[in-house]
Amino acid sequence: MVINAENSLLVVIDIQGNLAQAMHDKVSLFGNLQKIIKGAQILELPIIVTEQIPEKLGPTIPEIANLFSDFAPIPKASFSCCGEKSFMEKVNSAGRPQILLSGIEAHVCVYQTALELMSIGYEVHLLTDCISSRTAENKCLAIERMKTEGVKLTSVEMALFELLKIAAGDKFREIVKLIK
Repeated sequence: MVINAENSLLVVIDIQGNLAQAMHDKVSLFGNLQKIIKGAQILELPIIVTEQIPEKLGPTIPEIANLFSDFAPIPKASFSCCGEKSFMEKVNSAGRPQILLSGIEAHVCVYQTALELMSIGYEVHLLTDCISSRTAENKCLAIERMKTEGVKLTSVEMALFELLKIAAGDKFREIVKLIK
């Protein structure tokens, strides 16, 4: 199914502390996350951010947290975001069946969240350039497993242009500035 802005929301999983700094290709990861978050804001998509045991792993990195005017991440202990009641309440109350998924680590929290969201009826689109693990091998394995399970693969540019639909208007011009 084609993603559209009225049906989609963005989930950003656990981009925090030293764990974020240990990610494979972190510079590209952080840059792509900033683009998708800014793009989602332009397109007025709801954005849900989580933090895995923030008292131990630390807060969301400033490069991400500073993009929000009222930053309120959802703390969690479960690997799958779906194990956190307040996360599921936000997802369900948004009323959007398509989830754009990003975050770390690809083979743990992102993977488990994707499969659980799918098992309860959500359509999951994995932003493959907005996820990472400490090793490239674990990221690749996670993508392969999620694809096998039916998760749809996309990228920042692919998703943003698919959400836009047309090459016209103010939102298009703002998105193009982000991508360049």
